Amino acid sequence: MVLRLCSGTPACLGALLWLTAVWSSATAARSCAESRREYEERGYSAASSPLSPISGEHLRLCPQDYTCCSSLMEETLARQSEADFLSAVEDNSQFLLTSFTQRHRKFDEFFRELIDVAEKAMNQMFTKTYGRLYTQNAQLFQQLFTELRRYYSGGGVSLSEVLSDFWAGLVERVFSLVNPQYQFGQDYLECVSKHAEQLQPFGDLPRKLRVQLSRAFIAARALVQGLATGRDIVNKAAKLSVSSECVRALMRQWYCPLCRGMPSLKSCHSLCLNVMKGCLANQADLDSEWNNFIDSLLSLADRLAGPFNVELAADSVAVKVSEAIMHMQENSVTISTKVFQGCGSPRPVPGRAKRSPRERERENERQRGSRRPFKTYSPEEKPTTAAGTNLDRLVLELKERLRPMRGFWVSLPHTICNDDKMAADVTNEDRCWNGQARGRYLPDVMGDGLVNQVNNPEVEVDIARPDVRTRQLIMELRVAINRLKHAHNGQDTDFMDSDGDDSSGSGLGERYSDDWPGYGSYSPPRSPAYPHKPSRPRDRSTTKWNRAHGPARSAAQNVSPLSLFFLSLSLLLSLPLQWR
Repeated sequence: MVLRLCSGTPACLGALLWLTAVWSSATAARSCAESRREYEERGYSAASSPLSPISGEHLRLCPQDYTCCSSLMEETLARQSEADFLSAVEDNSQFLLTSFTQRHRKFDEFFRELIDVAEKAMNQMFTKTYGRLYTQNAQLFQQLFTELRRYYSGGGVSLSEVLSDFWAGLVERVFSLVNPQYQFGQDYLECVSKHAEQLQPFGDLPRKLRVQLSRAFIAARALVQGLATGRDIVNKAAKLSVSSECVRALMRQWYCPLCRGMPSLKSCHSLCLNVMKGCLANQADLDSEWNNFIDSLLSLADRLAGPFNVELAADSVAVKVSEAIMHMQENSVTISTKVFQGCGSPRPVPGRAKRSPRERERENERQRGSRRPFKTYSPEEKPTTAAGTNLDRLVLELKERLRPMRGFWVSLPHTICNDDKMAADVTNEDRCWNGQARGRYLPDVMGDGLVNQVNNPEVEVDIARPDVRTRQLIMELRVAINRLKHAHNGQDTDFMDSDGDDSSGSGLGERYSDDWPGYGSYSPPRSPAYPHKPSRPRDRSTTKWNRAHGPARSAAQNVSPLSLFFLSLSLLLSLPLQWR
């Protein structure tokens, strides 16, 4: 219409061209003004920002059309896009990092306080029950709890050896106490403890306590170590090294709209997903082992709240040790008789009359009658520790935190792109930035993981070069999973090769229904009834047992046949008096 009116009139055409230029200039100035304002609000100086669109030939990352960005602005915004990406990853992984850190601290405080409370309770109970006899031997019990703390803290301590040494020391002391009319040298007591496995002076209680304590402490230590591993893995995985191709894609989707004079235009949701899947391809490869790791933590937490309950184990230490002492007192006559036969007759204490077996029986009856019962708790009365909670509540809170963590690394691109500050809503695909202009984003969304990025249209990813650090994190997860699974079965991976042939690890392949009240009966194949006592540093070559047998064997090599006959006859006659 306007062209028809101006046809053949040069002045009219000139005026029209002038009006068009003025309108275009006003439009350009208005669009760049919005971009300049957005740029300034981000804390940058607008001195280098064009007042109106300029040719985009200088651009390296954005489309080279007319632009509101100078080269300096493009470089600045590229760095900003990288910072925004790292911040988004860090913010979304903060839940994981905080959860692992807090749960690790809570459980660690709880377990340490539980050991302290158990030791304090035993000290109070035994002081009241045994009085001076306990206080004179308190160091033995203190050493037990010291070693339990060392094991829990990750020290190179075998629980089986710790408990074996404790029972060996206890049998020496209790044997002396139930036979006060005799003097026992260290060699003699060594003979007693050496043959404790045959004697079984404490009945089956050492085995029961070993099973209960070992399973609970192995699980507790593995859980706390697993939570620390989770914290460290998240911390490392969230510290990304952003490639130049990733930075290019981030800039194109987030800040190229600003350079086109449309700073409020958000990138299309599918464009965002392809960029994030390309930039987070290596993190997505953590998904399989990460899910296995979370499942292993959940499974072990169930064990700790159930059959491997560390609260019950800690509470049982004083009770089972006291029952073991009483068992030895009640059977002291039989045990002492066997010891005297095997290790020889001890020297009486000078000036002290020897008590008869009947007198010792009456003394044992008196001690049994004076024994004070130990306090036990119903599930509703479980005491809390300094951690401010009990195990059931801790495990419940942990499981509530762990479950949402499954699939975190694969879902991270979706989590970031679902943020309305990062991308347009999935329902707004026609009015979003598609990487070139306003409009629908047509390419398909890529799959998860490194190998699925071979045809990513936004980020060029070399699928033949996996990230070394990510591979290391996968190996760390596998090691942690292996430890958690063994702890779930009552096995300690640190000592699986040092506890004999028991395939269950640490001799823990057994289960007695009375070990774990309220959890039913279950009896897999049993391991040896009593742990093998580790070799002790003291020399046993001069014990009464060796003195009784060693010289006789050496003499038999140098005597005549007739003398050998009489010597053999004398040995046969003396066998009933020796250790069987």
